[in-house]
Amino acid sequence: MTKTSKKQIELDEKKVIDHLQKNCMENLDSFAKNCGFSRQKVWRIIKNLERDRTIWGYTAVINPESIQQKHYILLMKRNTQRINERITDLLLSRQFEEVVSNLGITIETSSYTHGEFDWIATFLAPNIISAKKFSELVKTTYPDTFQRIELLETLFDIKRQNILNPDAKKIKEIL
Repeated sequence: MTKTSKKQIELDEKKVIDHLQKNCMENLDSFAKNCGFSRQKVWRIIKNLERDRTIWGYTAVINPESIQQKHYILLMKRNTQRINERITDLLLSRQFEEVVSNLGITIETSSYTHGEFDWIATFLAPNIISAKKFSELVKTTYPDTFQRIELLETLFDIKRQNILNPDAKKIKEIL
């Protein structure tokens, strides 16, 4: 007979995930205390989540301005024709990321989506010129794949990756 039900394990995992998303760098002892679990239980839950690939990794949320970067979003609408295998392989490889890193661009997120746009990429670039070069590079690297591409510049993040911007009140200056 198991000590803990499957439902309780899922609830405990959710509590740990919620807390990890808020502060994954917190000391394990205080992390466990805030979750109401023992240190060993939190450690075991985290290891299981990593093993099951629920957790892909850990990252820092960076203020782009402090590293002389700006945040952009690229929205892409696919053509109706099927994407050929060469393009799919290129999407899965890190080759394109290596090419754009020469432009000073860091791709944060690349997602296949449902809605008006089929693909969304978020990235950091030093300026709008580099961002537009990236947009053009997407068109030339993936020819006949996208019928429409929109480039958006993020002016201000109030919340990013579940972390509230410590300078969130600066939005008043912008608005």
